[in-house]
Amino acid sequence: MLVLSIAWGPLAADELRAAGTAPTPPHLREHAITIDATALTPPTWWHVPGVTQMIMTLDPDSTEAPRSTERRELKLKPGLYRFGTFTFDFPFQVTLDGVLDFAQSLDQCVSGRGTRTLTVRCTQTQPYVGPPEY
Repeated sequence: MLVLSIAWGPLAADELRAAGTAPTPPHLREHAITIDATALTPPTWWHVPGVTQMIMTLDPDSTEAPRSTERRELKLKPGLYRFGTFTFDFPFQVTLDGVLDFAQSLDQCVSGRGTRTLTVRCTQTQPYVGPPEY
């Protein structure tokens, strides 16, 4: 009969911890990002495509799409996202540090750059930053 003996000294325990789970890479970490669209009047639905239910296909009686009447926390990995209502949408980014960034041209309607809370105050871009539609 063969008997194996394993030494469990301090070095062996450290090696096991080191060989255990590696830390999650920064680009795969989920961050708690709060969306606050409670300033929107009248209240409406909103979405972040790929994360929440799309509002363009919703049934108002049974939808799980977020409403602007309450703040909602989303788990988002670093990357580019889009916030949208029926009348206003814009891109925003979650950085590797888990904070928000977006275009400065949105500052009168959106706040929260450098934080974890995206606050939306406008139902449409004001002033309109695109070319005239006429």
